[in-house]
Amino acid sequence: MQSKKTKGRKVYQIKIVLAEVKPSVWRRVLVPGSMTLHKLHKVIQAAMGWTDSHLHQFTLDDRLFSLPSPEDWEPVEDERKFTLEQLVPFEKTQFFYEYDFGDGWSHSLLVEKITTSGSESLVRCLDGKRACPPEDVGGPWGYKDFLKAIRDPNHEEHDSYLEWAGGPFDPELCDLAEINAALKRIK
Repeated sequence: MQSKKTKGRKVYQIKIVLAEVKPSVWRRVLVPGSMTLHKLHKVIQAAMGWTDSHLHQFTLDDRLFSLPSPEDWEPVEDERKFTLEQLVPFEKTQFFYEYDFGDGWSHSLLVEKITTSGSESLVRCLDGKRACPPEDVGGPWGYKDFLKAIRDPNHEEHDSYLEWAGGPFDPELCDLAEINAALKRIK
């Protein structure tokens, strides 16, 4: 007699890398395959440290996914209607996430592993490097200028940048406990 196998749920390990920032800022997250792109957007926001105060979109195989709006320049598919399992069924698949079209924060997302679990896994950040740039700093180029100014106490914009950032900023800090606490708050 054959035992009845219970079908496990897919769990995705995704590496999120912020493009055009050196040294690299990245996060490795674990999420259920049943997660919608809309929920993945919230995970990226929490994991990277963004404030979700700007528009965003995903790009996969020349398809755009976001929250549709009458003001869209190009038609987008509704990210709330698609799950990772539907769109990214294979390991080593890369897709992209853009946040804040003015600053132009591009992220590459690589599905490193797909495993199965007996239950829906909790979302968590497994690893990462460096702090996310402050919101509205001016994209990768503005961030480079920001770092130069805050590292040099004699720079003419040193004090104003630190005040604008709300105090000291450590570009090397990646606090996994803080990130995972933020991920737990996602609804």
